Order: sequence, then C-alpha cells, then structure tokens
Amino acid sequence: MTDATTRYLVLTRQVMPLMAAEPGCAWPIRNDHCFQRVVLDTICGGVWYDHLARPAYKHLTPQQAQRAVAVCDDIIAGRVDLHALNRQSLAWRGKLRNGA
Repeated sequence: MTDATTRYLVLTRQVMPLMAAEPGCAWPIRNDHCFQRVVLDTICGGVWYDHLARPAYKHLTPQQAQRAVAVCDDIIAGRVDLHALNRQSLAWRGKLRNGA
C-alpha cells in the first residue's frame, strides 16, 4: 500500500468523520463509507466500482491515491463544496432526491 493510500484511508476513516461530528459542522455526510464514496466517485468521474475493483483502496494506482488525498484535503480546507460533490455522486448513482 502506498503512503498516499494510507493517508486517504486515515482521512476518510478517521479525520473527516471526526470533523463531521463536531458541533456546527454542516457537512451533508458523516460516515467513513460516505466520504469514501464521494472521494472515489470524484476521482473516477462516476460510480467508482465501475472503474475500480473491490476493495477500492487495494486497487488505486499511486496517481489515483494522490488525487484522492488531494480531494480529501480540499474538502477539509473548504476549497471544494462537499454538498456539490455528494450531490454529483448521488446523481451518478441515480439516488439524487428532489431538493437534495
């Protein structure tokens, strides 16, 4: 496993769920698997499992792992809109509710 893959797992399994649980956090998702879905869908440009074998973290190229970390860092820093990324992920999956 690359350093970037390990960092992606730490960010999505630990760091971002802890941040999402903080009072006042307005992120639309809270769980590790949701962060992984959004990040992986974003780097794949669609539903991740249409592009990667399962489990995804074992099949990320070094470049994909680096992009995943960059997306996580951008979410954490507020440089990207997590609401928009989540909506796009849900739209790719046909799960976007009206008004979501």
